[in-house]
Amino acid sequence: MSSWNVTFPYLPYDLNSLRTLPQAALTQPYETAALTVCALCVYPTNPAACYEMLDFLRGPRPLSNYDKQFIADRFRSADYVPRSYFVGATPENNYQPAEPLTIEVFDSPYSAVSDGYLTLYLRSGGADSPRQVQLRNKPSTGQWFLWEQMLLSGIRIPKAEDPWA
Repeated sequence: MSSWNVTFPYLPYDLNSLRTLPQAALTQPYETAALTVCALCVYPTNPAACYEMLDFLRGPRPLSNYDKQFIADRFRSADYVPRSYFVGATPENNYQPAEPLTIEVFDSPYSAVSDGYLTLYLRSGGADSPRQVQLRNKPSTGQWFLWEQMLLSGIRIPKAEDPWA
């Protein structure tokens, strides 16, 4: 099993700022997985920019209306979920990540079970088990694109919002 730490100098806020990051070359699958978290973090303040960033990460397969509705539904009650994937973000600190902004991505023995596809995993500071991101390689460019993400499932609520804390 391998793991990679992907560190960002800042959290991108739109597609142009995402494209300035070295990880935006999409040549490493773990970097594409980490950029997916960055894109999802934008949703609470700018859903359109989030969708544009995800479309970039998805390459020739843009988001469908169903995908957009799914994302919108997940954010109705928990805008903190994407932040939970940054190192140091926990329910106790209301999912405020440590700096520098770092996401740990790792694989498993079953990550590459299908040719051209790769499943990587990310840990959330509010979940007991890692969450998956599936990527697809485009051989003509060598880039890795987002195929499917399972990052928006529910996690423990922040202590500041927990009436039983």
